Amino acid sequence: MSSAFTRRHLIRLGGATLVVAGVGPGLPALAAGTGLDLPALAAGTVTADLVVYGATSAGIVAAVQTRRLGRTAVIVEPGSHVGGLTTGGLGYTDSGTSAAIGGLAGEFYRRVYARYQGVPVTPDSPMRLVFEPHVATEVFDELLAEHGVPVYLNARLATVQRSGDRITGLVTDNGQLFTGPMFVDATYEGDLMAAAGVSYTVGREANVAYGETINGVQLRGAHQFTLPVDPYVVPGNPASGLLPGISAGPVAANGTGDDRIQAYNFRMCLTQSAGRVPFPQPAGYDPADYELLLRYVQAGYTGPFFTTQSVGGGKTDSNNTGAFSTDFIGANYAYPTATRAQRDSLTADHRTYQQGLMWFLANDPRLPASVRAGVARWGLAADEFTATGGWPPQLYVREARRMVSAYVMTERDCRGAVRATDSIGLASYTMDSHNCQRVVVDGLVRNEGDVQVGVPGPYPVSYRAIVPGAAQCANLLVPVCLSASHIAYGSIRMEPVFMILAQSAATAAMLAVDAGVPVQQVDVAALQARLRRDGQLLSWPPTADGEIVVDNRAAGVTRAGVWVASTAIGGYQGPDYEHDGNTGKGVNRLRFTPSLPTGGSWAVQLRWTADPNRAGNVPVDVVHGGGVTTRLVDQRTSGGQWVSLGTYQFPAGTAGSVLIRTDGTDGYVVADAVRFLPAVA
Repeated sequence: MSSAFTRRHLIRLGGATLVVAGVGPGLPALAAGTGLDLPALAAGTVTADLVVYGATSAGIVAAVQTRRLGRTAVIVEPGSHVGGLTTGGLGYTDSGTSAAIGGLAGEFYRRVYARYQGVPVTPDSPMRLVFEPHVATEVFDELLAEHGVPVYLNARLATVQRSGDRITGLVTDNGQLFTGPMFVDATYEGDLMAAAGVSYTVGREANVAYGETINGVQLRGAHQFTLPVDPYVVPGNPASGLLPGISAGPVAANGTGDDRIQAYNFRMCLTQSAGRVPFPQPAGYDPADYELLLRYVQAGYTGPFFTTQSVGGGKTDSNNTGAFSTDFIGANYAYPTATRAQRDSLTADHRTYQQGLMWFLANDPRLPASVRAGVARWGLAADEFTATGGWPPQLYVREARRMVSAYVMTERDCRGAVRATDSIGLASYTMDSHNCQRVVVDGLVRNEGDVQVGVPGPYPVSYRAIVPGAAQCANLLVPVCLSASHIAYGSIRMEPVFMILAQSAATAAMLAVDAGVPVQQVDVAALQARLRRDGQLLSWPPTADGEIVVDNRAAGVTRAGVWVASTAIGGYQGPDYEHDGNTGKGVNRLRFTPSLPTGGSWAVQLRWTADPNRAGNVPVDVVHGGGVTTRLVDQRTSGGQWVSLGTYQFPAGTAGSVLIRTDGTDGYVVADAVRFLPAVA
């Protein structure tokens, strides 16, 4: 056990274990009326401001952020593992542009660095993105303990209680009821989301669905057989049947949609130290499962058979590589929507496959001695995953369910062709899908589904992509199984991004509680302002410190006349923009009023969506400390960007404003957003 866990108490409740962390200084106590009411445990009901389902990295960050906002949170974990993939073997972080990692995610990696260096963490500490699993565990334990977050283990979701469009509680299989005003689904599978009746999909969309180019079936060259390998039980004889794991169906055209998902595996922590644990031969081991690999080696392939990326301490994060490796291709199709018992069985199948693979490589006498000796030099790290014999407890669920909501992240977002204006964090990793099936092409075995296409840079993830569609569920946020196409999810699905989105989800949840509105109606400008205060990066390159954005849906907006909401033309800030309908000229007016934290010189910028039907002579009054300055803007051009209205002196507070008028305008007038930036002296 880590030192953090020794500061906790374990309480067993039926089949569940509650880990209660001590409350850190400056945080509200877990007491009656503040959220988790410990005396209420005997009654079978636990209440918190935020109920998080899933103790993944995202779940932990969501709970910690809630506590930092002065509220209570509880984590309900269906299994016994805490930290998800981050503590489950994925110690060589898939980060993309690491400088785009902000907020609590960045703090986690700074804490990892500080732990390795034996120094206190500071806001200026470097991030360390490679680490041993037990170190990640210690850092998460520390965060949970500091913030007094209770974690219920082995508490599997049984039913969801709803009233109208809201979740009122989730009941676990031991009869425990968890209630609260807000819920976060932080599981890799999207189980709470599905149980709440939220729309989702599984599989690969056709390219035509969202105007993409690398979704659906993809027969490509990476992680592919580079030497000819016969797929039949009796070489050259199709009538003898196919070797295990090969699909008998024809290969559809590239870009065709289907219900297949990318392969899963375990991220092993290996070492060559003298105390390593030799690879075990699993029960149910069948050498026939590796006949394809044997033939590939006999055809001349010499490796590598798995990756050996160093994470420190003489250990690795070992992953799939090449044509035949640790990915159990085609064995996971049923997993996303399976029952818990079925998932346990599928996980055991994956464990048997991968342990059998390592045993085969290290021991099968049909393999060259050089191959066997090279693999046998490695073994499981004896001081990692001690409860499971050195084998990682977390299956790498690379994708399962994906929500379908008002905004679907697609390849176009990843490539920067479109940019969500309601950004709640950045993603930047390659569009990465592992293989989805093994097929026969021209009498030879081939892998299908692998895609590895880079992105031009960090890109924003939409707030609408983590909230369900309107009226489906008003108090649930989904930062892991978010709304994204298969190929866009391949870029977003990285542990740092899950943590980023989870922090944003928790912040949005508490804003929704404060405002008494559904999560779909959270003031995005206020959310973004709070996220920036908490170190979240929302745009790339990062925006200037101290910016104030007033969106048309912000509290600081007043209207005269009739304004019509629209999303017809892209490039707007927040969930929509408004226009005057090209009527009510001189009557329709809309004023943006910021709350400026300090007086002084502020640059003012205006945003709109452009179209030929817009007005080319829109009067805009900037009310500042020296009076009123009127600027005319042409809304037929320069859409989807911030356009300067000049720099002015403003007092602190709400005395300044920007007024959009419609007097004498010659087309539709748009009101979208205003930005105030502290001017550089």
